[in-house]
Amino acid sequence: MAAGSKMGDLVSYKNLVHAVAGAAGSSVAITSFYPLDVARTKLQVEDHREAKYSVFVLGDIMNEEGLQGLYRGWFPVVTSVWCSNFVYFYTFNGLKTLAYKGGAKPYPAKDLLLGFIAGVVNVVLTTPLWVANTRLKLQVSKKKIDKREDDHSKVNKASNPSTTTYKGLLDAMYKIARDEGVRGLWSGTLPSIVLAINPAIQFMVYEAVKRRLQKYADAKELSGFVYFLMGAVAKMIATIMTYPLQIIQSKLRAGHFHQGMIHWLKTTIKNQGWLALYKGLETKLTQTVAMAALMFLTYEKITAFVFRMMRQQFTAKAKVG
Repeated sequence: MAAGSKMGDLVSYKNLVHAVAGAAGSSVAITSFYPLDVARTKLQVEDHREAKYSVFVLGDIMNEEGLQGLYRGWFPVVTSVWCSNFVYFYTFNGLKTLAYKGGAKPYPAKDLLLGFIAGVVNVVLTTPLWVANTRLKLQVSKKKIDKREDDHSKVNKASNPSTTTYKGLLDAMYKIARDEGVRGLWSGTLPSIVLAINPAIQFMVYEAVKRRLQKYADAKELSGFVYFLMGAVAKMIATIMTYPLQIIQSKLRAGHFHQGMIHWLKTTIKNQGWLALYKGLETKLTQTVAMAALMFLTYEKITAFVFRMMRQQFTAKAKVG
């Protein structure tokens, strides 16, 4: 009976609302700031690209690849963001329901643990989508591919992922598995699991500040500006604390090396210095902080609207009854 009750807490309409709202919020956010995501990925992965402010990186991409370069791989990314955040929000809110059942007092350390577990579940289920997306975003135009093949006709495509042309998300996943083995779809899983601490920190800070402000304002629902600001601050803290690992994750997903996380850290520090671990941080902060703020704002407004409608419907039925 207890097991059935726990399963009911995990599989509930309430958790589904949170998951859909989180997925929708993140999709709106990534669409709004997608060019910055492209710039951030290129700065993290392409060693030859000089670290600059976001606006200059975007200008370089437009000069090299045209306007379409700023939106290369948009649809696969939105699809993956939707799936990834659906998994994360569903798991996190399901675990919260179990952890705080019976009036248990919430506290930051427990939120951190729940967020980390939700992040690990998300990594295991969605890493192949993000590996494929990284390759799609880094894919150069066909003209450049043809030139590279003419200049380096002897290059083995299976050993150099950057020479492979991907037509879409499923095609990229298929070709990665074909050329590098199924294991290639989970490239960067270790740093990704470690990086599950990033959303965990983000949600811990967000939930702690949210509970404090709700208590201070004596109101369950806060203003849109407050949600926006809380999301921005929470993401900024999490990003600064975990940024070097995000660079490692991007490079592993891009298929640039296979020696592992520790080897890359030693090599990078030796050849480029400690500052290389924070290359592209300004672009990353600009992109992710703005995205997180917009995501939480959209998420909170959607969940508040849906639950308000549900309460009104329940009240109307109760009056009729």
